[in-house]
Amino acid sequence: MDIFDPFIIILVLAGLYMAWNIGANDLANAMGTSVGSGALTLKQVIIIAAIFEFIGAVFFGNRVTTTIAKGIVPLDAIKAIDPHLVVLGMLAAILAAGFWITFATFYNLPVSTTHSIVGAVLGFGIVASFMDIIVLSEIKWAVMAKIVGSWLFSPVLGAILAYALFSLIRFLFLQRADNPHTIEKKFVYLQIIAACYIAFAHGSNDVANAVGPIYAGLNALAAAEGAVPIWVLAVGGAGMVLGLGTWGYRVIETIGTRITELTPTRGFAAQFATASVVILHSYSSLPISTTHTLVGSVIGVGLAGGLAAVDLSVIGKIIASWIITVPVAALTSAAIFALLLGVGI
Repeated sequence: MDIFDPFIIILVLAGLYMAWNIGANDLANAMGTSVGSGALTLKQVIIIAAIFEFIGAVFFGNRVTTTIAKGIVPLDAIKAIDPHLVVLGMLAAILAAGFWITFATFYNLPVSTTHSIVGAVLGFGIVASFMDIIVLSEIKWAVMAKIVGSWLFSPVLGAILAYALFSLIRFLFLQRADNPHTIEKKFVYLQIIAACYIAFAHGSNDVANAVGPIYAGLNALAAAEGAVPIWVLAVGGAGMVLGLGTWGYRVIETIGTRITELTPTRGFAAQFATASVVILHSYSSLPISTTHTLVGSVIGVGLAGGLAAVDLSVIGKIIASWIITVPVAALTSAAIFALLLGVGI
């Protein structure tokens, strides 16, 4: 592999930018409940994420990365025409998703980075079909259907698990304790463990959003064959931790304080439920939204205390940002790809 190949350099830099965005938005979602409940400080969250996010990305991120890289658009067919079309398409997808997430993070919106990159890759595939590079039916719509189905299923499952877990904690511990505050203090330690668990789970699934397109581009250039190279996964893991540390505080505020009041018991229930759902989907090679799942889990915990405990106006803004993510990312990716071709890159 020629590490000085300009296409490889640009792809890696764009992937690092995307990973930074994921850390600032999506990883911040995952860790926000720990800060919101008071179990951890922002500095402690960054240290935990630096360790467990990186481990999850490097050692368990291969499955979902392959789905993002090869499971949506028929890249082999495009590669047979011109490998550089794959590189430009993946570059367009990374930049489109990254731009949208940067915008959302600026406005404190916890959007789905998974939706962003899947929508962006799909946008590249659709515009490629309009340019007669591929046929529209060659896009792997069955895989897309499975991915979208998991997006709908995961927040509901997260809400159910978190609701059940917190209800059990309340029945077994809080309602039977003479001093519930003492129970909350003890659950701080369990929430720290849950924070490690969710950081690992997030790394295992969401690193693919940054490095899947990198791997696809490297594969097209014959610079990566077989399993996803460890160094590619490491780039994603490092970028996500950097994003959390430099800009993640904006979204942490939304998740950790604005949806519902979070205590260590509530935060533990939300994080444990979310991490379990994400790990399940990582094992199944499905890219799901950690954001969707966590928000669903936080809502489930809130509902366990009654609907009045949940700020529906904040949830409305979050859901609206989810709905527009896929079409915005797809259209932006299509425009960038067309522009790159137009300027003759």
